[in-house]
Amino acid sequence: MVVVSGSAGRTATLFSRRDRAVIAAAAIAVLLVELDWFALNLMLPVIARDFGTPATNLQWLVSGYMLTLGALMIVAGRAADLYGRRRVLVIGLTGFAAMSVVCSAARNAAWLTAGRVVQGTAAALVLPIAVAVVTAHFRDGRQGRAVGTVLAFSAIGTALGPFVGGTFAELVSWRAVFLLNVPFCALAALLALRYVTESRDEGAVRGMDLPGAVTLAGGLTAVMLAVDQGSDWGWGSAATVACFAAGAAMLGLFAVVERRTTEPLIELSLLRNRPFVTVTAAGTVSNIVYCLVAVLAALYLEQARGLSPLESGVVFLALSAGVGAASYWSGHLARRWRAEVLMAVGLLLSGVALAALTWARPLPLYAAVFAVVGAGVGLGWALTNAATQSYVSAGRLAAASGLVLTSLVLWGAAAVTVAATVLEEVSGSAGAAASDGSAIDGVLRVVAVLSVAGAGVLVPLVRSGARTPAGEAAATPDGGGAARGTRSRNLAGGGAGRGTTGRRTG
Repeated sequence: MVVVSGSAGRTATLFSRRDRAVIAAAAIAVLLVELDWFALNLMLPVIARDFGTPATNLQWLVSGYMLTLGALMIVAGRAADLYGRRRVLVIGLTGFAAMSVVCSAARNAAWLTAGRVVQGTAAALVLPIAVAVVTAHFRDGRQGRAVGTVLAFSAIGTALGPFVGGTFAELVSWRAVFLLNVPFCALAALLALRYVTESRDEGAVRGMDLPGAVTLAGGLTAVMLAVDQGSDWGWGSAATVACFAAGAAMLGLFAVVERRTTEPLIELSLLRNRPFVTVTAAGTVSNIVYCLVAVLAALYLEQARGLSPLESGVVFLALSAGVGAASYWSGHLARRWRAEVLMAVGLLLSGVALAALTWARPLPLYAAVFAVVGAGVGLGWALTNAATQSYVSAGRLAAASGLVLTSLVLWGAAAVTVAATVLEEVSGSAGAAASDGSAIDGVLRVVAVLSVAGAGVLVPLVRSGARTPAGEAAATPDGGGAARGTRSRNLAGGGAGRGTTGRRTG
């Protein structure tokens, strides 16, 4: 039990039994979503062997999940505002559990991919709404501590995901990782139904930008499909050209929809704010680097170097440690230095370390450099939201946060697809790509250059010397998870779709 002591020595309970149950429901929800995603990367080679398909052909298990998650997260927040946060959270948890069972029973790659895409939709109903439930429940000074606790569990899921995935893949079955979600979902849903009081935004404008979400997801899917299948279909074939054309048309339609709707998925006018766009681009690059390192390093360790899933999971703890340490210290560092400077340092550090990683052969050295890569990446994206929100007015913070989150997730999904295609082209064969260490190293070196370029994008802002309030925004009571905390609260805090912002936490 957490307690606080008054000046007269009196001790009072900070959180009641109901309070702790609400926090537990939200913490379990975000833990299972984060753990599930990060566990998958180390299972890809094992799944590929079971299904008799190249591991690079399974990239849709990652990118498809991220695609629906990114496209629907803001829409899910609006649904929670209108129809109730507890209701949407329980529906999301139920759907996540159901699709976990579907994925565990998959008999081929198409089945599993379809399950993951739908599971991403359920995750969009869980990830932001879990934090919304907590911020709606706590309306006093305890809110920061409560949200920080929930986000700490999110970080635990991120850190342990690869190790859990590797351990289960080797000692039990990759299918068991999906089934592991079911009891967690059930527990979180039961706690929510028993202890969470229903809440909604009574003043919210009715209506959700479903057309925007559909056109955005459809357009990106068509383009990503063309990139993924272009080498097999032929880059100049009718099918490839048709996919590219359909994707471009749908993305164009998305822009039209966003200009006309009263509650847009993305406020396009923010794209005219050059400093905001610059920082968002740099943060997106950092997240792209993280996604690609997580996927490509898993293939390299298991298929190129021949490590077991469990051994690879142990090595991945180094990456998780680096990311976790950077996320924790980012809030403290941002009190002394501008967030843009810290982001640039993180991107530069991750780029240099990633290049060094491609030449690191002894496993202890590889793990040590892997941790440095994690520290750079973690510092790069942890402060993205703090930095971007320094360049927008108070009335547009939620819209800015939504655009940042959408950019991070959707560009990460697209990058995984592009990297898998490039790896197959460089290797010369889809079947050999995942075990071609030199090809993987080559792609990672390109990613390293991209990371350094991301740091370069921030140089004009850093040289401008304009002091921003990002340091204050990033200062947190527990020092960690700077970006993720505010993103969740802006999307889901006082109103999940266009919510209020609060003190930075987590």
